[in-house]
Amino acid sequence: TGLQNISMPELRKLWRRIEDLGFGWISIWDHFYAATFKADEPYCQEAIAAHAALAADTSKVRVGSLVYCAGYRHPAVLANAMCTIDQISNGRCDFGIGAGWAQVEYEAYGMPFPPIKERMDILEESIQCCRLLLNEEISSFSGKYFSLKDARCEPKPVQAHMPIWVGGGGEKRTLKIAAKYADAWNVPFISPEAFAQKRAVLHEHCESIGRNPAELACAVNLGIAWTEESLRSQFGGLTEQVRPGVLTGSDEQVIDRIGQYVAAGADQVNLALRAPINVDDIERDRKSTRL
Repeated sequence: TGLQNISMPELRKLWRRIEDLGFGWISIWDHFYAATFKADEPYCQEAIAAHAALAADTSKVRVGSLVYCAGYRHPAVLANAMCTIDQISNGRCDFGIGAGWAQVEYEAYGMPFPPIKERMDILEESIQCCRLLLNEEISSFSGKYFSLKDARCEPKPVQAHMPIWVGGGGEKRTLKIAAKYADAWNVPFISPEAFAQKRAVLHEHCESIGRNPAELACAVNLGIAWTEESLRSQFGGLTEQVRPGVLTGSDEQVIDRIGQYVAAGADQVNLALRAPINVDDIERDRKSTRL
């Protein structure tokens, strides 16, 4: 559930409705502005606070983040927040993290926007720190960007092992980092063919380090727009960019398209919702996939 251009009362009502419909997962994203690349579209709820509200407002679904930006928050801040959200949700929290890309947000708030290699290096160090803090009683880490010295993160998560997700489709670094450190991988708005290709690269990275690829869950975020008008109202100038990863058409076409992603190796398919959100469309999709 995208946090842009929507009020918190609307989001909370939406989350409860989605859970009532029987879905197994609800997640939030991490942006300060609407995800449109435009500096004049800043209306967006903050991610950690929204994630906590999601945890408190639901009782059955997994509550995820796809994905927190490693460049916005120190890993100790993220790890402590995730532990608390896991406490709120009684063990239902999934923690996603990525390198970040929204340059307009960095610039608006005076945060350095380093080159992609440096952002990937920050991500790789951050995920290691988070893993230590979530799992170890005492954590120490010495890196270029982050350090921990006899650090503690208490209370620990309720669940014995909180899943860490890496988000993104970069085949050289992102998928390599996912293969090395993550429990799951997520990529948004790509075709079944592109998903299969990136999943194959992920598995190659796993094999190169001696890891069983079956240990990583693979998921895709797909838009849902039953009409062209709905698609354009949700994504605006990004419409053509995301079109390969949007479910649309008849009920049968949507079912067939989901099946193509499953055949390509998707363990989880997420409907990526952006305002204006029509709950009837979500209910239609749920009924269609149960046929």
